[in-house]
Amino acid sequence: MKGDNIILEKSYNFALRIIKLYQHLRTQKVERELIIQLLKSGTSIGSNAEEAVGAQSRSDFIHKAGIAYKESRETLYWLRLFKDADIIDEKLAQSFLSDAEELKKILSSILENYKRNQLVNMVS
Repeated sequence: MKGDNIILEKSYNFALRIIKLYQHLRTQKVERELIIQLLKSGTSIGSNAEEAVGAQSRSDFIHKAGIAYKESRETLYWLRLFKDADIIDEKLAQSFLSDAEELKKILSSILENYKRNQLVNMVS
């Protein structure tokens, strides 16, 4: 996968890190429902980005990429909450927050460019 598609590569690697964090937090006796929320949103970014790449139409692409974007925002929420509740330490939280923020920005840029190009094509 290396170098093929930056959002797929980064979201996949992020999902792997989220799974490892989930496994670690389970051993720390963190409330299961809380860490499942983080697991779901953190791994959903990549799965929806993957679906967007295989979209069957422009609107399908925008829909799937939009879901990936929203999942990145939800993941940021859970990570901030876990940091502020001292479930994960500051240094680890910052690493995850930085990666999640980068994914959010990439997805936002993809969506903006795609929508802008779609408008240009409609006017042309």
